[in-house]
Amino acid sequence: MQAASTLYGPHTLSAYIQEFKKLAQAMAEGQNITIKGPSPPDLSSVQISLLLGPFGDSPPGGIKFGDIKEDIAFPERGYFRKGDTPSATFWSANPRYDLLTEGTFAAVERLQGERWIAAYDDDDLSLFFKWKVDNISLPGLAIIEWEIPDDAVSGVYRLRHFGATRIAIISPINYFTGASSAFAVQ
Repeated sequence: MQAASTLYGPHTLSAYIQEFKKLAQAMAEGQNITIKGPSPPDLSSVQISLLLGPFGDSPPGGIKFGDIKEDIAFPERGYFRKGDTPSATFWSANPRYDLLTEGTFAAVERLQGERWIAAYDDDDLSLFFKWKVDNISLPGLAIIEWEIPDDAVSGVYRLRHFGATRIAIISPINYFTGASSAFAVQ
């Protein structure tokens, strides 16, 4: 049963345990470790997926993907503190059009001079990207939330969303982006 989903067949776990024991022993003794043997093959180009891809999204009339549905809700004091969670909701297409493997769906940018510089992206544990279908009109929504970390630099920030869409299953992919209003962090 296990062999169908492992790279080295039914003995994969035993092989890993054997090699990790050797590695742990060498590390404990302070030995230099040399890697022997070939790397596993990259089979990503021949993997099949039984999950159908998305086949065409469209935002409500007069709206583009990346537009804001719900912008930042500012606290009464007018700025955010460390530990607060600003969020914004964007009209968005299904993230499966392009997983943005070398990119990001969400970013927090900080204003430096006249330029916006990426400060956090969706591989940071403080930034959350959530996608859902809007129940009323069926287009997608991307919710970006940022739990401002204690070590965040005070300044002016904004939330940024990146995505991709297609008009039809055979259409080329079109990329879009959106940004929230700027907000201060103190």
